[in-house]
Amino acid sequence: MTNFTYDTVLSTLEAGVRTITLNRPERLNAMTLQLNIDVAQAFEDANADPGTNAIIFTGAGRGFCAGDDRQDHIEPQNEAEARMMVDAIQRVTRAIVKGDRPVVGAINGWAVGGGFEWAINCDFPIWAESARAFFPEISLNFFVTGGVTSILPAIVGPVKAREMIMLGEKYTARDLADLGVAWRVVPDDLLMEEARAVAGRLAGLPPNAVRAMKRVLTLTATTDLNAALLLETEATITAFLDPLTTKLVRDF
Repeated sequence: MTNFTYDTVLSTLEAGVRTITLNRPERLNAMTLQLNIDVAQAFEDANADPGTNAIIFTGAGRGFCAGDDRQDHIEPQNEAEARMMVDAIQRVTRAIVKGDRPVVGAINGWAVGGGFEWAINCDFPIWAESARAFFPEISLNFFVTGGVTSILPAIVGPVKAREMIMLGEKYTARDLADLGVAWRVVPDDLLMEEARAVAGRLAGLPPNAVRAMKRVLTLTATTDLNAALLLETEATITAFLDPLTTKLVRDF
């Protein structure tokens, strides 16, 4: 097994499968600027590595990712700072979705906000039975990122996507399986075993065919992904700079 070093992410490679693990378990792997930078770099490194044929994406501890870290929340002072922060978030999605290695999500515990977005970004999202997810962004005067304004309607349809994003309902893993958001739901203690089995199967396929197929499926299924990422970025920058957002986040 080969290990790769990042401040907030664990990354290992074994038998063609790279496992990328969010590693802030004491904060339920909540998102910070450093975590976003590390996740993006870990995926970019994996996609550039000839020895990596499939990727598993998971979180250490009791949760996959609890969204933005409220304790370490940074209030940008100007548009340039806000853009830098949002670009770091969108860089992760570009690395996951537009990278050509298939990504198996092993979603444990809570996947909230940006964490839910990352779960949706995975090609084969496997959810633990106890996992839960929701989007709190609108209630906090924020906007979603992660390309979900393009990807989610393609999966569940535009009306259901409006419900999920705007109303912020909480969903179980079984709910998400019924919607097609979760590919498989498995007992909690079998989550990583199932993820490794699927990733191993993908890693054993002819790599050029798998990578080409992912590129084509991504382009045809989400034809407006690039536009969505840009529109999300501008809307999120505006939200960051709105004083109401700061108040709602502090009270959350």
